[in-house]
Amino acid sequence: MIFNFKFGRRRKAEPARASALADLKVGESAVLAELKLSPPVAEHLMNLGFVPGLVVKVLRSGPGGDPRVYRVDGTEVAMRRDLSEHIDVELLGAPAFGD
Repeated sequence: MIFNFKFGRRRKAEPARASALADLKVGESAVLAELKLSPPVAEHLMNLGFVPGLVVKVLRSGPGGDPRVYRVDGTEVAMRRDLSEHIDVELLGAPAFGD
């Protein structure tokens, strides 16, 4: 019998992938990277807490997936998918159990 088990080998940590905020699943967290929006809309979101460099988490989703509720810096904000597609994020990793 031949067994090809690989014990003790760890994969190298993958670099964080950049994607849009709309691509995150419920429970995932990411770091805000860039707001690709018009200046008035970007400024309004920054006033709500969407500042590049902060961690954002997807809390829940509305019926049909739109709108979604995000938590950033202790504030919960509901946002439609068409707006969140223009916000770039870098993934942090898998959510911890019970998070």
